[in-house]
Amino acid sequence: MPSAIIQRSVVAVPARLASSRLPDKVLAEIGGQPMIQRVLERCSRAEGISAVVLCTDSVRLHDLASGWGYPVLMTSETCSSGSERIASVADQLVALAWGERPAAWDVVQRQQRLQSTSVINVQGDQPFLEPAVITQMAAEFERRDPLPAVVTPVYRLTAATIHNPAVVKTLLAHDGRALYFSRSAIPHVRDVEPGEWHHHAPYWGHVGMYGFRGDVLAGWNQLPASPLEDLERLEQLRLIEAGYTIDTFTVEGTSLSVDTQEQLDEARRLVHV
Repeated sequence: MPSAIIQRSVVAVPARLASSRLPDKVLAEIGGQPMIQRVLERCSRAEGISAVVLCTDSVRLHDLASGWGYPVLMTSETCSSGSERIASVADQLVALAWGERPAAWDVVQRQQRLQSTSVINVQGDQPFLEPAVITQMAAEFERRDPLPAVVTPVYRLTAATIHNPAVVKTLLAHDGRALYFSRSAIPHVRDVEPGEWHHHAPYWGHVGMYGFRGDVLAGWNQLPASPLEDLERLEQLRLIEAGYTIDTFTVEGTSLSVDTQEQLDEARRLVHV
């Protein structure tokens, strides 16, 4: 049954130019467009979305995205992750979803709006992201009552990728909750050669997109420090350690994220296939 709660979804795309591995990567040309423009356009094709918003500390990106017709929220240069960046403007993102101004809310109205809005975090370096995944994310929030705290897509891993530390793995409970995220293969199959583990358990990869209920996102910076996050360099572990439930839904596969020159070269090849 669809949720009886009136709720809205907004897509937030955090982006910066100061990438250590590939500087200015979001402006890299792919198929005649800057990568960030491709991402914003693909997000705008999704259904069930009230707005697509760029969140950035770059005046250059602000001016470009505004020129393309997208709303932009300026953030601090000190944000250490995409989640921290969008969390810093959570109220403004939720207000854009409803066509309102945060200054017009009282305390009760603010909490109501935060609790009835999903903010979908899409990375600015996924130029081939399928709009249907965003549509499905919005639908997951729409169909669940009460709105979940966090939702993320997962996909079934092939045997060749299970032991690749560059591929983030998700350990799922029987009801689809994410129990843990790791760069290591999980679960460990005791007394079986690692190359045979896929015959004994399903392995799931993480797409790298999150949907946050607005109040959860707004409280991001109040979450306690996470030793697991520091060890694995996976920010979603901060939520796990803080006790939040992360629900999942299944998609067919992941899309290319551009972090290196080799991946950028691959993206430029793919756009012409």
